[in-house]
Amino acid sequence: MRILYLYALLVLWSGALMAQKVTYTDLERDDYKSTEFEIIGKVSGNILVYKSDRGDYAISIYDNAMQLKNRVQLDFLPKKLISVDFINYADKVFMIYQFQRKDAVYSFCATMDGTANFTGAPIMVDSTRIGFYTKENKVYSVEYSEDKNRIMVYKINQDKENDNVFYTFLYDSAFKLINNSRVSLPMETKKSFLSNFSVTNDGDLVFNKLERTSNRDYIVSGSLIIKRPVVDSFEQVPMQFKTQLLDEVKLKVDNINKTILVTSFFYKQKRGNVEGLYVSKFDNAKHQQLFEKEVPFSPELKANAKGQSSTSSAFNDYFIRKIINTKDGGFLVTAESFYTTSRSQPWNRWNYMYGPYGMYTPYYYSPYSPFYYNPWYNNYNSQDRYHYDNVAVLSLDNEGNLLWSNFVHKTQYEDGSDLFTSFMMVNIGSELRFLYNESERRNQMIVDSGISPDGKSSRKPTLRNLDKGFTWMPRYGKQIGARTVLIPCINRNYICFAKVDF
Repeated sequence: MRILYLYALLVLWSGALMAQKVTYTDLERDDYKSTEFEIIGKVSGNILVYKSDRGDYAISIYDNAMQLKNRVQLDFLPKKLISVDFINYADKVFMIYQFQRKDAVYSFCATMDGTANFTGAPIMVDSTRIGFYTKENKVYSVEYSEDKNRIMVYKINQDKENDNVFYTFLYDSAFKLINNSRVSLPMETKKSFLSNFSVTNDGDLVFNKLERTSNRDYIVSGSLIIKRPVVDSFEQVPMQFKTQLLDEVKLKVDNINKTILVTSFFYKQKRGNVEGLYVSKFDNAKHQQLFEKEVPFSPELKANAKGQSSTSSAFNDYFIRKIINTKDGGFLVTAESFYTTSRSQPWNRWNYMYGPYGMYTPYYYSPYSPFYYNPWYNNYNSQDRYHYDNVAVLSLDNEGNLLWSNFVHKTQYEDGSDLFTSFMMVNIGSELRFLYNESERRNQMIVDSGISPDGKSSRKPTLRNLDKGFTWMPRYGKQIGARTVLIPCINRNYICFAKVDF
């Protein structure tokens, strides 16, 4: 009996140690720190990563042990790609890319399997003449639904009245064209802009049209815009602002409950403090607004959030990062404290929020994928220090009432860039996990913190197999399975990847 008891303890102890398993890829000689990449995901049992370096494009194929099986050169691609988007399925990947040839921009879709073998010739989606003297040549954008059964390729132009003209191309999961449309959206003033493009599982294109103040500090009016799949017109649902001024607006589609959520931090006065959340919910099936309300933050919540700030200004440095739907129609909001300090100029959240990366750009619009790593894209300033601090997690019910709140407490900063700061959130079903770097004796150590469905927080044991010499970049990681994530790392100035199994 004593031997059986000791054996049981040994099994339980070893199981606890194996709660998280880390597996690294080997270094590849062509994967420098300057190599751009995007994690595609798991396809037919293989893990695929797209890589780009000075006109050379390749797909690295790894097995489940993160051993390199093959590196496939994409020789058919033009030397100067404008952008590329990947949509992965269990057995295939759609690669939608655009490039310029002479005075025209072309959009194509190529299909490959789990070994990066391309099946059939690429399909041309559309082409657009932009002229030889146009500096902005990003024409096409791609959005796809949560179930990946609807894919939208679209472009936006402006007519003589400065109205936005949309050209949309809706495809199914076999990349068969369902509908294409041309529809115009009036833009009443130059203060108006578009954001938050999404596609529902039914194929609706939804986004926000917003108007900011003349000095671009706040949003003072807006609406939810919906384009149904086979209707050549837009539905506009006005946002009924009362006394509040809004911050950066976020939109989230709930496909299970057929609703659309719009939320933002709000202020009571110009250059005031963040007072709480603005929340509105629209029933997309019944075409009616369910509610629109303010959720003020209590003094206790602000006190927990304040960090280095006073209680009244506690949320002034927070930005909404992600919204997660819950099965009962409620939702979670995660927000992170972010600010910069600089020797060259003062910083404020409004300069950050409505700079070139946060707003709709006239003529054509094509954002980068959130998982696309480009170390030169943000034009970092060597005189800036980037600070990423606490993460707030707010839980609200299906009527927009605050149920509970908690915080992942962290303090991060980086000089000249922010490649190794911020966090990655992983939804493993039983809880949310937050992975981020923490400095310890001048070394970066990855930390794993959890938030349970009832709001309780916990700090997990240090991840196993954290070899020295690997510096992780959690913000560029991607969840590739129910309990598996892939996170890029830097080792001896080379890019590699760490697979974490929870």
